[in-house]
Amino acid sequence: MILLVLIASVLIAGVTVYQYREQSRDYHDNRLERKEEQIRQAITFTLQRTTYPVTTENLALIFKDEIYRIAIIENANFNLYDLDGQLLKSSRPKFDNDSVSLCLEPHVLNALRGSIDKRYVEASAAAGDHYQASYTYILDGKFKPIGILHLPYFEENSFYDMELQEFLFRLGGVYLLMLLSAIALAYFISKYITRSLKTISEKLTQTRLARTNEKIFLEDPSQEIAGLIAAYNGMIDELELSAAKLARGEREQAWREMAKQVAHEIKNPLTPMRLSVQSFERKFDPEDPEVRAKVTEFAKTLIQQVDTLSSIASAFSNFAKMPAQQNETLNVPEIVKLALDIFNEPYIHFMTDTEELVAKMDRTQLIRVVTNLVKNAIQAVPDVEHPRILVSVAGEPQWVKIMVADNGVGIADANRDKIFEPKFTTKSSGMGLGLGMVKTIVETYGGSITFTSQQGKGTVFTVRLPRIQTKA
Repeated sequence: MILLVLIASVLIAGVTVYQYREQSRDYHDNRLERKEEQIRQAITFTLQRTTYPVTTENLALIFKDEIYRIAIIENANFNLYDLDGQLLKSSRPKFDNDSVSLCLEPHVLNALRGSIDKRYVEASAAAGDHYQASYTYILDGKFKPIGILHLPYFEENSFYDMELQEFLFRLGGVYLLMLLSAIALAYFISKYITRSLKTISEKLTQTRLARTNEKIFLEDPSQEIAGLIAAYNGMIDELELSAAKLARGEREQAWREMAKQVAHEIKNPLTPMRLSVQSFERKFDPEDPEVRAKVTEFAKTLIQQVDTLSSIASAFSNFAKMPAQQNETLNVPEIVKLALDIFNEPYIHFMTDTEELVAKMDRTQLIRVVTNLVKNAIQAVPDVEHPRILVSVAGEPQWVKIMVADNGVGIADANRDKIFEPKFTTKSSGMGLGLGMVKTIVETYGGSITFTSQQGKGTVFTVRLPRIQTKA
């Protein structure tokens, strides 16, 4: 709409300027013809009254004084030339004759001779003004050419220019008002048309697979919008069915994977237990003098395997159990230092840049996070000549940062994407649940865990927990 108004205003302004120029040109052409006709009639009347023979040679004598009278009456200056283009007489005063051409240009004479109506009009421009000049033959009583009438004409366009400017100014005001009206109308119409699309866009942006999505209900939508809404609502129904199927499938797959992992981990200690019982059954001799020692050793072996089974059960129980949502206000450096007290390795060092960094978290879960990360670091440095593990706590504007760095073997590039996956491990023993459990705990309390590692140089795990600002 706005574009149409702009195009219309430009076209109408262009047509208006063109029309005014055409009117001005027609006005000046008609005015020149009228002036020329009046002067020709006055010249004819003078030739009829003169006592001189009407010849080219006598034109200067015939119009010696008469030319000035005609110029005054008609309010127009003109010049008389002979048939060869030589100036015979001019109505201009003597001091103005310098501006009058004494001889006509050859192209003027040629154009006049070749003209059907024996009339030639020449247009010219100088200093921004427009001029016309008409050339016609002066005829005697027998319609024989005896001279040439030259009538110069200056086009006075100041009135037309002023009128055009006033009209364009008024037209511009009207179109400015129309443009503002079009902008306002286009805005409200577009808002009315796009309100349904905006609602649909917002709903599409809020659509998520993991939650229940609202359908769209609009009053009196257009046919096209109604079709779009129906398609969206149908998609929401299909999405909910797909999400339910996917969630059910994921749960079943998770239980199957967990069952496989539990079965696999339980089989590991059961096999040596079976072999120990079978061996004891074959070799048991009640008369053997060392029977008590052998029974004791056999029992010790079974107890070790039972302990292994117990630790497996505890590990799976801890992984499956969600962290207790006990938002205690903890001094993180103090709790981290307490968690490190259970380790006796001399190469474990603790460092903090401040003695008080407060976060809200369950005390037991924070200790579990630290101990798991430190255990992983200890298992990464058994073959290092000078092992070193550094646990540090630092403050950031919005976070409490806990870093556990070691100079161990590092993490291979192929394993980086799997490091936090449950049951993934690079060790010969263990179930790979530690880091997965740590990630679950940290993210439950609104934090994050990341790591950087270089093979052969070491690994740094960084835990960030939301910080609580304390009053100074």
